[in-house]
Amino acid sequence: QVQLVESGGGLVQAGGSLRLSCAASGTIFSFDYMGWYRQAPGKQRELVATIHSGGSTNYQDSVKGRFTISRDNAKNTVFLQMNSLKPEDTAVYYCNAAILLWDRRQDYWGQGTQVTVSS
Repeated sequence: QVQLVESGGGLVQAGGSLRLSCAASGTIFSFDYMGWYRQAPGKQRELVATIHSGGSTNYQDSVKGRFTISRDNAKNTVFLQMNSLKPEDTAVYYCNAAILLWDRRQDYWGQGTQVTVSS
């Protein structure tokens, strides 16, 4: 059974930094995509950043230049370095890992980690 365990969330002042980590266990397969999504109170879950196993990345426009996603394929781990944090970055951040099967995409999710940015 695949499990994703996040760490690194917390409370930080605006302009500060946090680094999120997510480690996958329970599988010998490498995920095609790993990434981070977030959900603020009263809002839908949204993509923050994703990274393919080959290294290509995709970012939400609002975090470009401030956040950096990286991964360690050998350890099935993904990281999110968040700099210049803003109060609007406050949300629960969820780790995502996906495998592309022949007929569908199989997604796995972490339990979420709270990030709070104070003004």
